[in-house]
Amino acid sequence: MTRKRTARLRRTLLAGTTAIAVTAVTAGIVAAAQKPAKAAKGPELSLIAATTSVKLTSYKEEPGVYLDLGTYLIAEGKPLELKVTRKSYKDPVTVTQTVYEGGKAKAKKLPAGTVKDFSGLPGFAEVTLTDKAGKKVLTRFEDFCPNNASGRVRPDAPSTSKYPESCPTNPFTLGSVWGVEKGWAANTYAGSYTEPVQVPAGTYTAKVRVAKKYRDLFGIADRAATVKVTVVEGSYEDEEGATEAAPRSAKAGEHAGHAAGHQAPAAHAGHGPGHAPSPAEAAAPVTSGAGPSYNVGHGPLRAAPPALPWALKKQKAALSPQAGDGGGQTDGSRQAPALKPLSKRPAGKPSVPDVPKPDLRSLPAYGITISDGEKDIPGKDYLTFSANVWNAGPAQLVVDGFRSPGKAKMDAFQYFYDAKGKQVGYTPTGTMEWDPRPGHVHWHFTDFASYRLLKADKKEAVRSGKEAFCLANTDAVDYTVKNANWHPYNTDLATACGEENSISVREVLDVGSGDTYTQDLPGQSFDITDVPNGTYYIQVLANPEKRLKETNLDNNSALRKIVLGGKPDKRTVTVPAHDLVNAN
Repeated sequence: MTRKRTARLRRTLLAGTTAIAVTAVTAGIVAAAQKPAKAAKGPELSLIAATTSVKLTSYKEEPGVYLDLGTYLIAEGKPLELKVTRKSYKDPVTVTQTVYEGGKAKAKKLPAGTVKDFSGLPGFAEVTLTDKAGKKVLTRFEDFCPNNASGRVRPDAPSTSKYPESCPTNPFTLGSVWGVEKGWAANTYAGSYTEPVQVPAGTYTAKVRVAKKYRDLFGIADRAATVKVTVVEGSYEDEEGATEAAPRSAKAGEHAGHAAGHQAPAAHAGHGPGHAPSPAEAAAPVTSGAGPSYNVGHGPLRAAPPALPWALKKQKAALSPQAGDGGGQTDGSRQAPALKPLSKRPAGKPSVPDVPKPDLRSLPAYGITISDGEKDIPGKDYLTFSANVWNAGPAQLVVDGFRSPGKAKMDAFQYFYDAKGKQVGYTPTGTMEWDPRPGHVHWHFTDFASYRLLKADKKEAVRSGKEAFCLANTDAVDYTVKNANWHPYNTDLATACGEENSISVREVLDVGSGDTYTQDLPGQSFDITDVPNGTYYIQVLANPEKRLKETNLDNNSALRKIVLGGKPDKRTVTVPAHDLVNAN
């Protein structure tokens, strides 16, 4: 074979090979186009009942039973994670689910209208009740807060849940995170934010299933949990110590925050201030909740024991954790260490370093009513309201107070930290004072916020006398902001405000959380006895003297429009909706 022929043959073979290769590539592209893309995967969710029967008591003083049936939603493989937000009060609440594709977390937007607010998934659980004769006596749909975590259901599940322990109920919440950790169960009972059921004493069969809307949305099997329900009649007098039980201090959907005069009524063990249960609630089955701060701001219920491992039937031979399932801490779920007060004054020269700082913002006032005062003072009219200042971050607000021996006040200092949590600076920021009045009895940081009633032209008409505060993280305002702490340490006064003989006090406002104060005592509420009828604005002003160092001082004020009317000693207040938020 000559070189010329060899070259010609080689060209022919190469051409054939190229054609085959092109055909193979083309076929591969067509095959790839025909093969459906792998769908992003969420958790495997199922509904179970922890027990086959429950006994509920209907009290003659308060007839009806709460359908706390011990049913749980379990997440396996991946956690159920939902981020609920609104851009502003002019925008509706939206929700996205965290799903996983190739081990990576992705956001999946759920249909508009999935949620209406931040209190949970509406109409999640469908409950039917039938009597002995098989007659259906009740059908109702219950809302569900995924953060009603009640513990893990298998030994190799994460030891702690990274998700918050409640769904917020502040009407001006901006962002929340809901989740059921993998291998964990969340109680589907709506708590005291549901209505009791009026049924005669007797035996019933309850069937609980996830509503079809959510079965389709999350891929949950249509399997009902069946529980035998025995309703018995009782009396508070029959309950040991029931006569000493405190009444509820917060109605359904309300957040008590700091009570009047900063007083925290005695609460059931495991609850923050202002959440004492009624006798009926106190006697409810211990099945609703998950830890020391279950549903703070969501319902005065007793904490539940962990869900039992046997409650979950084995669905797989292997239960080992999977990679890339979001089991670790995410950016917003960090748990900041509990910061303890320093025992000595800071040394060295004060400085304000260039590090992340807090961003204090005010929420519009809510819970607005007319009162004639704590002692029903004739001829007096007061405008009462609740106010909240929160921290949008990205850093905690940390204030320490120190006092010299024999001094009545403490000198207060704001502290600054670098990205690793190392203290890198401080600056003087006012004082702390001891308040010995009943309902207070703790140290107040002065000039944290100011409350003013403004005329229609925005000029001041009345100023609240409340300008000193003990900071506590009473409300989860926006847990989607950067560095939000989903597990704040000081959620009530007992954790933050010191004793009369304290030499130093540390007060912290965590990122994402706010502090609600209820202004309903003379001197705190607005005395409107001599204020003419007309249009006014309640101003909530954070950091009024600008002593605290922040990332932004231009967003510290919030206004809420009101209209005063009526006659002396019979004044009225009309509270228009604030954009889409219609809560007085």
